[in-house]
Amino acid sequence: MTERSEGTRTQHLLHGADEGGAVTIGGTLAKARKEAGLTVTQVSGRTRIRETVIKAIERDDYSLCGGNFYARGHIRSIARVAGIDPEPLIGEYDDAHGGSPQAIPARQAFEPETPVRFRERRAPNWSAAMIVALVLVAVYGIVRVATGHDEHRSVRRAAAPATARPAPSPSAAAVPAPRKDVTVRVKAKRASWLNVRDAKGKQLFSGIIRAGQTEQWKSKKRIRLLIGNGGGVHVTVNGKDIGSPGETGQVIRLSYGPHDPLKG
Repeated sequence: MTERSEGTRTQHLLHGADEGGAVTIGGTLAKARKEAGLTVTQVSGRTRIRETVIKAIERDDYSLCGGNFYARGHIRSIARVAGIDPEPLIGEYDDAHGGSPQAIPARQAFEPETPVRFRERRAPNWSAAMIVALVLVAVYGIVRVATGHDEHRSVRRAAAPATARPAPSPSAAAVPAPRKDVTVRVKAKRASWLNVRDAKGKQLFSGIIRAGQTEQWKSKKRIRLLIGNGGGVHVTVNGKDIGSPGETGQVIRLSYGPHDPLKG
């Protein structure tokens, strides 16, 4: 079909020559599509336009197009697939929606709205730099003088005979402070289910610990363990090696405090 015949067919459909009344853009596109023997799905496949958008355009609803620019493109694509000239339809659309977009001069497109101000490079202020250097030298001299007096005092103190101090008696030796918390580390030799809670019942861990995996927990008063495979894990409490607490497949309940390791 030539462009002239497409344009004549478009004008014929647009002005409703067969029905005696004016036809909208959407109605023209729908009628042309049906006369071409095309479904909405077929038009969508050829134009890559969603079916919901095509149906909305055929109802003269352009809200799904995303703006006038895309609406014109959709109208043009649908009209070409339906075998009619799109330009009369584009003209009708522009008349109904404020006219076609105006060209923007290249100078206006590339000229910034707000003038760009370039900061001028200023010459370095050597006077200020000299003053800062002199201040630093003066501070350094004062620090050196004060440090020299302190060193002189230290030398005099070192020269004085040191008085022998009596050796502390064994009873005066420092006694390690009592432990206030408990630390438990579990290393899995084989996979085992494990549940760990503190003294208040707060869950610290619950799940499967895999072979070779190591987990550690710390609590203030007590840690309680429920082990699904007593022979599959290795337990260390407060830095002390407990070993495997049970046999393979044996369910074990353990409870440790700051002064353990003792099985609960």
